[in-house]
Amino acid sequence: MRAVTLILAALLLLLQYPLWLGKGSWLKVWDLNRQVEEQRQTNQQTQARNALLDAEVRDLKQGTEAVEERARSELGMVKRDEVFFQFIGKQPPAVSAVAEAKPASH
Repeated sequence: MRAVTLILAALLLLLQYPLWLGKGSWLKVWDLNRQVEEQRQTNQQTQARNALLDAEVRDLKQGTEAVEERARSELGMVKRDEVFFQFIGKQPPAVSAVAEAKPASH
């Protein structure tokens, strides 16, 4: 009787092996589902970035305002007969310094 029990237990383990550790095992399916979810998130981020780039390309093709804005901000260009002023001054005092200067109200 003990031999039959051992044979049945071994048979049960052999049947369970593909489920847990085989080619289409539960662990591999779980890992593939995780990879699919990560790829979906990456695809969503890429689609959002592509939509922004597409809108920017259409704006650059249709109007001159976007080109002018880009030339001003990235290249530092100015229009003809336009004067560029750059103000360099002291930084405003920090918020903590202003709070320390004010008397506490009770």
